[in-house]
Amino acid sequence: MSRLRLCWSPTSPFVRKVMIMAHETGLAGDIELLPKNVWAPDTDIGTVNPLGKVPALLLEDGTVIFDSPVVLDHLDRLHGGPALIPADGAARTRVLTVQALADGVLDALVLRLLEGRRPEAERSATWVERQMRAANRGLDALEDAVFGFGPALDVGQITVMALLGYLDFRFPADDWREGRAALAAWFEEAAKRPSFLATIPRDPV
Repeated sequence: MSRLRLCWSPTSPFVRKVMIMAHETGLAGDIELLPKNVWAPDTDIGTVNPLGKVPALLLEDGTVIFDSPVVLDHLDRLHGGPALIPADGAARTRVLTVQALADGVLDALVLRLLEGRRPEAERSATWVERQMRAANRGLDALEDAVFGFGPALDVGQITVMALLGYLDFRFPADDWREGRAALAAWFEEAAKRPSFLATIPRDPV
């Protein structure tokens, strides 16, 4: 298979989604990691992805693929195992909707994190509260959605794994498990997967 290069950050939950899938599908060894600090003044990520974000996947022919759902879709067409994105029908819609829901919660959490890094005088408590309302609504919806998770891993479940891992990593004081017993029980088992353990965030920035 052609060598793939991935613009990568060890703490990005969106990158973690890609790496979980890479480990699950046996593709991890075919991916060269290109570390990028998207917040560094001299970062060159904008020359690869005009949005200045990771992950971005570089193919041998010069094509660049972003963002994480598109990268996952590409990877799912490269491996020889069962598809992690159903081909069509209601199953495909369900899996992609779960992915979108978990991605949306992650977006809100990242915005919360970035707001907390602004100078204290410039922070907006109203903005943080807005993001947390969205995140909590999303987590409540995932508490209901988990009952529809099948026994086989898919990209929706992978995204939920990355989301809940990010919550524990960045916001350990948040008790997201309170009132969400089904989601917590599912994650307790999912977090034992080798792909999850191999992608634990490190070197926080």
